[in-house]
Amino acid sequence: MEQPIVKVEHLSHRYSVQWAIQDINFEIYEKGILGLLGSNGAGKSTTMNIMCGVLNQTKGEVYINGINFREDPIAAKMNIGFLPQKPPLYTDLTVDEYLAYCAELRSVEPKKIKSAVLSAMDKCGISHFSKRLLKNLSGGYQQRVGIAQAIIHNPKFVVLDEPTNGLDPNQILEIRDLIKEIAYDRSVLLSTHILSEVQATCDHIKMIEQGHLVFSGTMDEFNNYIQPQSLLITLKNPPSIEELQQIQGVVRVDSVTAKNFRVWFEPEEDINNRIVNTSVARGWMLSEITVERSSLDEIFARLSGKSKLEA
Repeated sequence: MEQPIVKVEHLSHRYSVQWAIQDINFEIYEKGILGLLGSNGAGKSTTMNIMCGVLNQTKGEVYINGINFREDPIAAKMNIGFLPQKPPLYTDLTVDEYLAYCAELRSVEPKKIKSAVLSAMDKCGISHFSKRLLKNLSGGYQQRVGIAQAIIHNPKFVVLDEPTNGLDPNQILEIRDLIKEIAYDRSVLLSTHILSEVQATCDHIKMIEQGHLVFSGTMDEFNNYIQPQSLLITLKNPPSIEELQQIQGVVRVDSVTAKNFRVWFEPEEDINNRIVNTSVARGWMLSEITVERSSLDEIFARLSGKSKLEA
């Protein structure tokens, strides 16, 4: 059986008397982007910091590429690239000086440091700034340098904590594209509480709330976590709302426009076929039918057990 790139077993951590996370279990096999989702204070940062060796857990084990973090942390870290929420930059160094320093810290062989720096700068689109001081770069390019230091040693697993935080819309799009490129040949864990970032970049999602893993699955599974209960229909020859409500399984009908209606239905009902068949039989001339999916905000709120999202 294929060995997971990351394996987390019964991971728990306590600050003083308060448990930040409890009994977190998951494995990562696939290349691509995994979103670690959760509201502020849910336990994301604690989980991520333990996985990167920044924090020693109270209980449980973390394996990186088969290496137990407790038993051989240095070997485990050789397989990890990490970008904290605030990039660890030495702003009085130039880009190439800083990346060469990071390569040394990551135990890149001396004769390979120059090529590693050039490769990381090229991949992150910062080669033309190689001689510029870090403090003279924009926030977006500083973030690119932060990502470059995370991949300088070509790790199998890269962890990015809120990588688009504080960037303008154009910079966000550029960083998203960069993350997707990096994830082409490795696993990337993207930690965020911003739902649009998850939707735009991630293939799989793991969600932590109140210290517990409450969801693990694909983006499609997340989008369909709440079963649809309404659909929109367009009828060129519409009947009365009362007649629509007589269809078996229909709970309520709202008029959107003269020919567009929102139909609420009971779960598990095969409502689409009933509407299509009834429309044909009664000459309603159905031209469009669309199932309304729950918004990411609604799904997030359901999983976190809250009636509304916190800001």
